[in-house]
This record gives sequence, C-alpha cells and structure tokens, in this order.
Amino acid sequence: MEGKPRPEATHEQALAGMDQLIALSLVGQQDIAQRLGLNVTDLTCLGFVLAAGDDPISAGALARQAGLTTGAVTGVLNRLERAGYAHREADPADRRRVRVVADPDAVVTATAVYEPFYRRLNELFADYTPGEIAVLSDWFTRAGDLMRTYLEEIRRDEHAGVPRTRRTRSR
Repeated sequence: MEGKPRPEATHEQALAGMDQLIALSLVGQQDIAQRLGLNVTDLTCLGFVLAAGDDPISAGALARQAGLTTGAVTGVLNRLERAGYAHREADPADRRRVRVVADPDAVVTATAVYEPFYRRLNELFADYTPGEIAVLSDWFTRAGDLMRTYLEEIRRDEHAGVPRTRRTRSR
C-alpha cells in the first residue's frame, strides 16, 4: 500500500496541530462528561477503569494514574458508584486492597458515546500505510511518556520557572 501524498510540515506546525487537537479534546471531554452526568476527572477515571478491562485496577493505581490523592479517588469512586458506572470489590489476593470494576452498562454507554468518533478515526487511519501508522503509534507512545515524566516533574515542583497560582478564599 502506498500512502497518499502529504504536505510538507515543520515541527512548529505539527506542535500547533497537536495543541489544537489537545484543546479540542479537552472541550470534547467536558461535553461528554456533562452528557454522562460526570465531571471531567470522574470521566477520566472511568476511562482508566474501562481500559483495565478484565484485570480490575486497584484504587491506589487509579489514584496514581489520574494524579490524585487516595482521598480524592474515594470521592471519585463514590460518584461513579452513585451514577452506576463502577463499583468497588475486595481484591481476592489481598482483602485489604480495593479493586474498581466497571459496571456492564458503563461499557455499553461508553461504547455508544465514543464509537462514532473511533469509527471516524479508523476511517482516517485507512488513508495511511502500515508504516505511517507505526510512526504515529510510536510518536504518541513516546510523547505520552514525555508527558508523564514532565507531569511528575511539575508535581515535584522541579520547574522553578513554572509559576504556581495562589488560591485565595473570599470571605
């Protein structure tokens, strides 16, 4: 299979396109979360729970993946349970640990919401050769690794040039 001709692009153009896609994705996640009666953090956590599939994620692992405290994840899980998207169960290997399992209806709901978009993405992939898709996959994987590392650095406050906002309470 021969790929379609592609226009030349600079690193700057590729980064600008990525920034636009990320921004649009954030807006889209807000819209989807609202449609499902969730907030974006809860939707993100539900995504991690769904991605775990038949190997349920522990509450602690969910907290780490989402960059939340265990206390914050408790609130997320309470809301996901109330909404009927997930439930907690004891880990059979260690009853002190809690695993998070998606309710079957949550899988159906998520598929109904995301499937039309993923179908369109698969149609878009049809315009690319297997080699081009391999490059895209490699780039997304490596960019994701870079993002995880950078977020860890930010959380450890290793970037003095990145200002922290001050939260003030109005009285």
